[in-house]
Amino acid sequence: MDIFLQQLVNGLTLGSIYALVALGYTMVYGILGLINFAHGEVVMVGALASLTATRALVDAGVPGIPAVLLGLTFAAVVCMALGFAIERVAYRPLRNAPRLAPLITAIGVSIVLQQLAMLVWGRSYHPVPQLLPSGSHEILGAQINEAQLVIMAVAALTMLGLMRLVNRTRLGRAMRATAENPAIAGLMGVDANRIISLTFVIGSGLAALAGVLVSANYGIAHHHMGFILGLKAFTAAVLGGIGNLGGAMVGGVLLGVIEALGAGYIGDLTGGVIGSNYQDVFAFFVLIGVLVFRPSGLMGEKVAERA
Repeated sequence: MDIFLQQLVNGLTLGSIYALVALGYTMVYGILGLINFAHGEVVMVGALASLTATRALVDAGVPGIPAVLLGLTFAAVVCMALGFAIERVAYRPLRNAPRLAPLITAIGVSIVLQQLAMLVWGRSYHPVPQLLPSGSHEILGAQINEAQLVIMAVAALTMLGLMRLVNRTRLGRAMRATAENPAIAGLMGVDANRIISLTFVIGSGLAALAGVLVSANYGIAHHHMGFILGLKAFTAAVLGGIGNLGGAMVGGVLLGVIEALGAGYIGDLTGGVIGSNYQDVFAFFVLIGVLVFRPSGLMGEKVAERA
């Protein structure tokens, strides 16, 4: 029972991060019908940019929490500018091209960002200093540390804020109208190009936050970290129903829990033949299962509400 609760806590922490990243996929898909496979690399840039800024601030004498917040702000600005540039340079010229063209471009952008990050930050794995609270608490036999609580709370508040932005604000209405039909939205005074750019900017800001959280959770950051994370977040978006913001959140949390429970019990179930280091395969089993049995995801694609 203790192992189950511990893995459940770990899964909820991991799932919160997957959900944040999945929101970026589902926002872009909802408004353009495009899978932005470069989104995982934007998360990676956010993690490394934040780490660089935070280290510089700590070396300059800035205390831990303020240094983390300022580092996050720097990373968010970098990632938002990067998301804006990706949309303008890589995707906008291909908006009316066959669907395969922007998909291949997305993969190309992903590779370019990995190589650029390797040039800037090198091939090494960069340890992340422990600047978040490090205390822990016992709940029903499971240990939950304060950093995990921070990660889950920040992810939950961010997701609720995004839902409110999309469903209750003028910008959100413009995003939903653009997702429904850009041409008709334009006739109603909505600047579709501006809304699409803002969607990329907001999604990239969330990616920066996810990058900071995931590097804090694992205590390490490197130029290749966005690839697997991006695939898992894409799986989470598909699991919940890509194009559906609520589905991305549910899918992310579910995938995190499935992965953590699978890693905790796979050794016992296979008699030690397969260890917890195979935990990454669960995401791909989930992806295959969803595509075969429920391609629209658990919550389906809500076309009128997607953004």
